[in-house]
Amino acid sequence: MDILYLILVLLVITRVFAELAERIRVPAIVGELVAGVALGLFLKTFQGNLPVLWSATQSETYTSIVSLGMFFLMLLAGIRMEPFDFARTSKSAILVAIGGMAVPVGAGLLLGTLVLPESPLKLVQSLFLGVALAITAVPVAVRIFLDVGELDTSVGKTVIAAALWDDLISLFLLAVLIAAMASGGIESFAVKDALPLLAKVVFFFAVTIPVGLLVFPLVGRYFRYLRFPEVDFSMLLIAALAYATFAERMDMHFIVGAFLAGMFFHPGVVPPKVYERVERQMSGITRGFLAPIFFVSVGLHLDFSAVAAVPAFLGLLILVAFLSKVVGAGLPAYWVGLSKPEAIMVGIGMSGRGAVELIVAGVALEAGLFLQPSPPPPIVASLYSSIVIMALVTTVLTPLLLRRLISKRAP
Repeated sequence: MDILYLILVLLVITRVFAELAERIRVPAIVGELVAGVALGLFLKTFQGNLPVLWSATQSETYTSIVSLGMFFLMLLAGIRMEPFDFARTSKSAILVAIGGMAVPVGAGLLLGTLVLPESPLKLVQSLFLGVALAITAVPVAVRIFLDVGELDTSVGKTVIAAALWDDLISLFLLAVLIAAMASGGIESFAVKDALPLLAKVVFFFAVTIPVGLLVFPLVGRYFRYLRFPEVDFSMLLIAALAYATFAERMDMHFIVGAFLAGMFFHPGVVPPKVYERVERQMSGITRGFLAPIFFVSVGLHLDFSAVAAVPAFLGLLILVAFLSKVVGAGLPAYWVGLSKPEAIMVGIGMSGRGAVELIVAGVALEAGLFLQPSPPPPIVASLYSSIVIMALVTTVLTPLLLRRLISKRAP
């Protein structure tokens, strides 16, 4: 099978690059992303010589495995955060999320208004640029804070909680923008058209939170009566897949459901020894297998066309992406009680975009957002590749900057 050949190549390359990265005191995720970029450039250059490998990277099977990597990353993050811990963190994280959403959306809207050409979709394109800047890829943030050993700290928990809120709002806004495009533009899109989307989000949480708080502990008591092997691991996967499927049915991203299901699996539901065993199993399959494949996919999507076509716009986009998150998320983090270095870490930690950005950009691309005016000028034609490059650059720089800040903070 071609996909087995591809997985073999990806795991070997990512493990080599990750080891080299750790040897030079760089987080492993950077090595995996660089491996994806190197492999992507190599395959695009020599795809005629390696047709089997190239076609495997474009297959639906590979896309499904990448999505599975996102699923397990979010499930692992949820397992490591209890619901009441998340609730306590969210009290401060909600302000970080609001700032981390509002400032980038405003910056993207302003940037699009200033540089994009006039067209019937200019306002939608500008708002999409704001949504793209507002995203924090939660799986990327989880892996970054795992690599630098900060996931269980106040900084790590604040970033993950705030990033979840940001992505939830961003994906909701994206759905609104796509619906607005279908109706002919923002001007003809009424508020009532967004209410069904909001109702689905509210309904999702109204169902999943009570089930997690009441049903999960009840089911956990009867695990010991089940005799099939690895019952705890299997039941956790069943619950997470059910939550993820329900999230998609409610027009949300499945990562929200995976995270929420994991969060309700904690030592209060199962014995501590069972929790620790399942957590180790989940960590092994995620960090040792699926996560590297997920992160290498980010590099494989890189398209350098924007570098030559609109270099000034690309540089400005990357700068705005970092500054808007550092200011928008960092200042509220400082206001809610984190120290200045911790607040800066929050702002930088919220800056990684990764594959969630690619998903959002891909949805916009399929919806025809980058086709007007017709024919599209270079800046519009390069908007997709610019966003992809921005996502990769921010994802690579974020762990590097975080590790530097952590090393300075260490006594």
